[in-house]
Amino acid sequence: MQTGKIGVTTENIFPIIKKFLYSDHEIFLRELISNAVDATQKLKAMASAGELKGELGDLTIRVSVDKKKKTIKVSDNGVGMTPEELDKYLNQIAFSSANEFLDKYKDQINSIIGHFGLGFYSSFMVSDKVEVITKSWQDKAKPVKWTCDGSPEFSIEDAERENRGTDVILHIDKDSKEFLEESKIEQLLNKYCKFLPVEITFGREQEWKDGKYVDTGKDKIINNTRPAWTIKPSELKDEDYSKFYRELYPAGDEPLFNIHLNVDYPFKLTGILYFPKIKNNIEIQKNKIQLYCNQVFVTDSVEGIVPEFLTLLHGVLDSPDIPLNVSRSYLQSDSNVKKISAHITKKVADRLNEIFKKDRAEFEKKWDNLKLFIDYGMITEEKFYEKASKFALFKNTDDKFFTYEEYEKLIRENQTDRNKTLIYLYSTSKTDQYSYIEKAKAKGYDVLSLDGQLDVHLINFLESKFKESRFVRVDSDVVEKLIQKEEKKESKLSEEEKNDLRSLFNVRTKSKEIFNVVVETLDENEAPVIVTQSEFMRRMKDMSALGGGMNFYGEMPDSYNLVVNPNHPLVVKINEDLRADLGQKLSDNEADTKKVKEEVEFMEKEQGKRKAEEIPQVEKDDLEKRRKDLSDMEDARRSMLEAYGAENKKVKQLVDLALLANNMLKGEELATFVKRSVDLL
Repeated sequence: MQTGKIGVTTENIFPIIKKFLYSDHEIFLRELISNAVDATQKLKAMASAGELKGELGDLTIRVSVDKKKKTIKVSDNGVGMTPEELDKYLNQIAFSSANEFLDKYKDQINSIIGHFGLGFYSSFMVSDKVEVITKSWQDKAKPVKWTCDGSPEFSIEDAERENRGTDVILHIDKDSKEFLEESKIEQLLNKYCKFLPVEITFGREQEWKDGKYVDTGKDKIINNTRPAWTIKPSELKDEDYSKFYRELYPAGDEPLFNIHLNVDYPFKLTGILYFPKIKNNIEIQKNKIQLYCNQVFVTDSVEGIVPEFLTLLHGVLDSPDIPLNVSRSYLQSDSNVKKISAHITKKVADRLNEIFKKDRAEFEKKWDNLKLFIDYGMITEEKFYEKASKFALFKNTDDKFFTYEEYEKLIRENQTDRNKTLIYLYSTSKTDQYSYIEKAKAKGYDVLSLDGQLDVHLINFLESKFKESRFVRVDSDVVEKLIQKEEKKESKLSEEEKNDLRSLFNVRTKSKEIFNVVVETLDENEAPVIVTQSEFMRRMKDMSALGGGMNFYGEMPDSYNLVVNPNHPLVVKINEDLRADLGQKLSDNEADTKKVKEEVEFMEKEQGKRKAEEIPQVEKDDLEKRRKDLSDMEDARRSMLEAYGAENKKVKQLVDLALLANNMLKGEELATFVKRSVDLL
């Protein structure tokens, strides 16, 4: 029997392992099984090279739990170890000093294992004693047993083992009892070892019989040794890809399509990425890509390895060029990772372009599910935009699809304004904005349907990309002003009459919105009153709602324009009724106002000829009084008109009709409108 101390320069290694790996202590099972797989794969390689005599035999790796003995056992029939190899691999840990170790890796928990060959030693995170019984593949090799209780002391002695291979037996400590539950081990095996290339058994297969599950006596294989991504694409059919997707995501919907990655140079990368059906709620969809290193599960947090927008995809990536114990700082600095990220972006764009060109009709059918993903990619990745702008689609309110280039050609002639700016009209709700869409279409304009959750960001992004172009929501102004042309409509009313209309239609509503009355000269066939919202303000508020850093706008109340059409016959009639009912009072006010205004202008002109200190105080006071008189007269006229409008059923009816068309008339005001409508009929 041999005894000794493990070759480290400090005796603090085990407390360090316990302390700094504890938060990720379930990793021990992955490490032990990875070692068993390595030992088995080495044996296969030696057999292929003709170095191994005799049969390979059963190479299954077996995992078992003994609750009574409080042990977990991992057994393989791989190359095994001689006493010399055992001493070399388990007792000589290249370790400079505990202090250096702590300083360097205190923020990188996952980096510890692997970087110092500590994979095996992760077993001490959950054990108070570890035994290794091993027998080398070499002729006349004797089995030996290594034992360590978590201190630097170990022992090596003769043991019994009939066949080559290694058993690792963990005596689980009192703080890690959860790992003696079969359900916990099964969960970890399913997480880390689901696709390892050597068969792994744990427990027995069960079947339902006589109202209960019973053992079949067959070992339960927990892994698929040939997952789809390890097979050549030419050997796979569509159903194979679907079957593998269901293996990854048993509860998921069928994906739209997939990309099979198979790269040998300048780095190694294999994998299958699936496009899931995504329409809303980005966050729920993230972290669905699983990262593997030689079929060993590493992580499902792949930010840094794939661009942000590709985290919406599902599937598997496998690369030996990404270390098993990956850390965020490593990903940010590693050149291979950056190359892999750029390559995946290119492959995804190329695949989408290929599908678009091959079967555009099918691509259009899937667009509603693809749109969020492609929009997100274009906004966040410049290189993806360069490729995606060739196949990204616009959908209009008639559900017709266009590439960006096709749509520009479609609208260029009719939707270019007097400043040579191309106007892209859009709607965010075909139902709510129906009347505005119809008016635009009647003018020969085309309207895009942009109702996705990222479309506010997309619009801002595309305005920075498209030359001399602007996006305008179809309800942001009256149809004549959405795309400003040269022609100007003549008004049937004078400027004074139009000013009076502003006060007349300044009807107070109980809603929290703010209404600014605007008189716009429109065609007499246009609606008498229209509600619009400024494109700038609405877009800023939308950005604020999406967390675009515009909180100031988000706290402001909604502001709308109440646009009155002075050419509509109903508005002309209301103006005539106003003149008939209040004509004399308005004329008197107008005459008095005009007289005082002239006085104010004369006094201002005379006082303007002198310096302020030369003007007597009495003259200054007189001017101030006349200004106040003028303001009072204007206020009196405004109040007279507002009071008239508040009592005028036609005015109230037209305002309410405009609000109703915009889905803004609710509760008591809606009930009042209905009653008034009946009375007017």
